[in-house]
Amino acid sequence: MLKKIALLIPLISFVHCKNPPARQAVKPDLKSIMTDFDHTIQKYINSDSTQQSISFAVMHKDRILWSKAFGYADKENNIHADTSTIYRTGSISKSFTAFLMMQLVGKGLLKLNDPVESYLPEIRRLKGYNDSTKITFLQLATHSSGLEREPELADAADGPISSWEQKVLAAIPETSFESRPGTNFNYSNIGYAILGLALSRAAGQPFMTLMEENIFTPLQMNNTCYIVPPEKFTKLAKGRSKAFGQLDLATPQREHFGRGYKVPNGGIYSTPNDLSKFIMAELGVFPLLNANALATIQTGKLSASGEAKYGLGLYIYAYDNKILIHHSGSVAGYSAEMDFEKNSEYGVAIMCNYNTVGEMLGFYAQQLLDQLSALDDTAAPHG
Repeated sequence: MLKKIALLIPLISFVHCKNPPARQAVKPDLKSIMTDFDHTIQKYINSDSTQQSISFAVMHKDRILWSKAFGYADKENNIHADTSTIYRTGSISKSFTAFLMMQLVGKGLLKLNDPVESYLPEIRRLKGYNDSTKITFLQLATHSSGLEREPELADAADGPISSWEQKVLAAIPETSFESRPGTNFNYSNIGYAILGLALSRAAGQPFMTLMEENIFTPLQMNNTCYIVPPEKFTKLAKGRSKAFGQLDLATPQREHFGRGYKVPNGGIYSTPNDLSKFIMAELGVFPLLNANALATIQTGKLSASGEAKYGLGLYIYAYDNKILIHHSGSVAGYSAEMDFEKNSEYGVAIMCNYNTVGEMLGFYAQQLLDQLSALDDTAAPHG
């Protein structure tokens, strides 16, 4: 069961009537729910001293219903955020990597239970690797490879993006097992980096090219990338981070030029509107994967935390006849949340240029989806 917290968004309004009952509930509609949500976000932005921005989009099936932005994309230069402001997605990148993997499976380039060493023999240099600890693609994608979260290489997360593959290879001999493959859920950033490199080897193409050609371009995710082009620098929100109580603008800025091995596991830049298109692909609106492949991605394999299970690059919660599927991301200066409810086919993407609000964004998204999933299918587009 999802953690129950005090509701931040009004769920029901009431009107007076002459006849009993004295108070009659008015069924919320899309406009009233979203207007209340707008007020909630605006109130938070007004009360916050960090001068951040929050951008979000709400989708249903094949439509973006609502898209708004509040606050500053760049306070120092007095630039307000809008619906095309670009943010870092952090670990939501893992959802894309898993999706790409299933596309390559569909093309016959690999199988989920193939040993990764068949395509990336360098994986044999892992600490403790032997015939009994061979790792499969499925295990990497479900965080059941047994690998530790981060490698023990001191500068693993530093270096230009052009050298991320070399950084992964350097990190492999400095990475240990926490458990035997296939037995436990161990969230692993290095595991997903290895997965991305292995996918590249299997397809015979650079990883970022694969992502561009198979996902970004077909979905017309025109503001989504691994390297922000110069002409879009003005649309990039300035990351705001806090360290020891002090505002840190330098670290988020520095990381735009490279994050070491953290590309398949945390390198994507995007907007809420573009993430909404990816949610549509996860729901099968855009036929980038067949129904069986989507079901494989969105079926929990191992318990992750509480009652959450982890599929392939996504967390899955089942509660109150709902199936909530999501992933969050948090990196220096940025937070992001991507959620959708599978039965009602509503989705929410929220992004922020501040990195300590991830849990709050998750609460906002999940509460909003609870309300939206109760609506009938009469909502009209807006925003």
